[in-house]
Amino acid sequence: MRTLFSRQQDGLRNRLGDISEASLAFWLLLPATLLLGLIVVYPVAKVIHDSLYSISLFSESGPVFIGLANYADALRDPDVWRAVRFTLALCIVTVPGALLVGLVLALLADRQWKWRWPVRLALLLPWALPLAFSGMIFAWFFNTEYGVVNDLLRRAGFAPISFLLIPQWGFLAICIATIWKTSSFVALILLAGLQTIPRSLYEAAELEGASRWQIFHHVTLPLLVPALMVALIFRTISALQSFDIPYAMTQGGPARYTETLSILINTTAIEYMDVGYGSALAVLLFVLSMAVSSIYLRKLYKGTL
Repeated sequence: MRTLFSRQQDGLRNRLGDISEASLAFWLLLPATLLLGLIVVYPVAKVIHDSLYSISLFSESGPVFIGLANYADALRDPDVWRAVRFTLALCIVTVPGALLVGLVLALLADRQWKWRWPVRLALLLPWALPLAFSGMIFAWFFNTEYGVVNDLLRRAGFAPISFLLIPQWGFLAICIATIWKTSSFVALILLAGLQTIPRSLYEAAELEGASRWQIFHHVTLPLLVPALMVALIFRTISALQSFDIPYAMTQGGPARYTETLSILINTTAIEYMDVGYGSALAVLLFVLSMAVSSIYLRKLYKGTL
């Protein structure tokens, strides 16, 4: 295999002429770098650029440079702080919830028993459903008039609850829907991590007389830390950027109580046509996501939670 690769590399060099390894690497990476810049760097730079201007599609005048005024307005906007508080609350509840449920599902899927493959197949269903469709399903579940949950409450002799019209109940309904949707993705990541743990370690621990809890605490959990950190990074970033499920269930209501920062950005830039201010909010969300990711990556590098 090594000889074949060397021949292919030599043939490529002969066609390109006398070229060093550094130059060869540069030309091979150039297309991917240009593509990455086109689909990632340029949109981010464009949003940052627009955030420094006053751009309203309702106005007949063109963009007006205002510097950091949009950011100053965002820091004074009570709607922004309300959306930030709800978004952070959603993260605090759904990220550990999805991680816990996903860990249980991953352990069940990794067990050597007859239900292993049905559990693995069941993990794919929530993960494969679109986010907005999942939100619509749970909006029907918690509907006041014909929802499944209220129908069960009526059958049990309790009064129906307006889950999606009361702020606290709406928050709970969104958390349940989000955990159900995202726990399967977490479980798939953790299952991949469990598959990398050598079975010989479990056999050695059993020979030493360790209990199941001791095996999990001293063998499984420490070796699963990298997969846990990867799952935390993806789940936290997606929680900070939550849009589809809350929007499909409550559209940010009632009284904008369940409005996430992403919903506020969409409302500002799309509905109110204030592109400049919406871009500033998007940059703030981007910075928040990158800050959280850097903390997790530092922990992942150190190998600790």
